[in-house]
Amino acid sequence: MKTRPMKIPHMLNEAYDYDKPVPFSRGTRVDIKGIAMLFISGTASVDDQGLSIHQGDLKAQARRMLENVTELLKSEGATWRNVARTTIYLKHMEEHYHDLAQVRFDFFKEQGLEVFPASTCIQATLCRPELLVEMEAIVILENED
Repeated sequence: MKTRPMKIPHMLNEAYDYDKPVPFSRGTRVDIKGIAMLFISGTASVDDQGLSIHQGDLKAQARRMLENVTELLKSEGATWRNVARTTIYLKHMEEHYHDLAQVRFDFFKEQGLEVFPASTCIQATLCRPELLVEMEAIVILENED
């Protein structure tokens, strides 16, 4: 088994580079006997400088979150078709769930998905008060090694 961190510096900086470092990778790639698994850490509406963006706008935050995950997928040769499972953390379930569902539905259709990933949505307090939504993902793909 081999592991290595996933990186997309053009979209997301590394949390361990923050003024107050946080010890995690944006994602970890695990290669095991012809299969690669990607474990994408909680990803939110954060820019390449580590700043929260689209404050107060759930739909814009959700879109940026999905775009950040898309770039993490691309960095490892994966697409949304390889995503087996997502877990979404939503700050205000009753207020934002339907808007989030619509953003995800539209985004997944743009990606050409016919089969959506398994998913769970949980109401949670996120690591920054201005963030409204965050997502992690598990991805499986054939390894070319």
